[in-house]
Amino acid sequence: MEKFTTHTGLVVPLDRGNVDTDAIVPKQFLKSIRRSGFGVNLFDAWRYLDIGEPDQDCSGRPLNPDFVLNQPRYQGASILLARENFGCGSSREHAPWALSDYGFRAIIAPSFAEIFYNNCFKNGLLPIVLAEHDVDDLFTACERSPGFQLALDLPAQTVTWPDGQRTIRFEVDASRKHRLLHGLDDIALTISHADKIRAYEARRRQEEDWLF
Repeated sequence: MEKFTTHTGLVVPLDRGNVDTDAIVPKQFLKSIRRSGFGVNLFDAWRYLDIGEPDQDCSGRPLNPDFVLNQPRYQGASILLARENFGCGSSREHAPWALSDYGFRAIIAPSFAEIFYNNCFKNGLLPIVLAEHDVDDLFTACERSPGFQLALDLPAQTVTWPDGQRTIRFEVDASRKHRLLHGLDDIALTISHADKIRAYEARRRQEEDWLF
């Protein structure tokens, strides 16, 4: 899993509340567990004017010009700005896979669905919870300022506006922060304790050899 320390990137505003995981990546794309290749189907029903199918070549599909990710000013965005309860619905891990594969490194919203929020940390995405009035200010800034970027600092837990004109602090659980800073998914986190696991198994073999 890719580490996250600091990141500066273009912000794209998705001005919709209660965006569920079926909107993030529709159900027909859940057959694969590769963790990659889902970026082209991110927000599939909103990005395209036709119905997408698994393993389809998306390069020639008709785009919805009104959807924010298709607008030229937001091409290359790596920070998603969203509204309340982002990632609600089913617990599919394909949702953070698709967001990450598209190129997003962080999502900012007033609130997230709990399972989605946890899955983000397991897949190298930083979900940032800010007060609703701060999120409102960010939406306004995005609309008024083409090319609006933010600087994210996980060690300092800050979101900084262009030219340092404003800095907002965010909260994050210490264990989740540790995982992102060191790029540790569930498997890597377990392997990091390999010496303790081996020592425990050796002790058990001595104390209760009949188990082995």
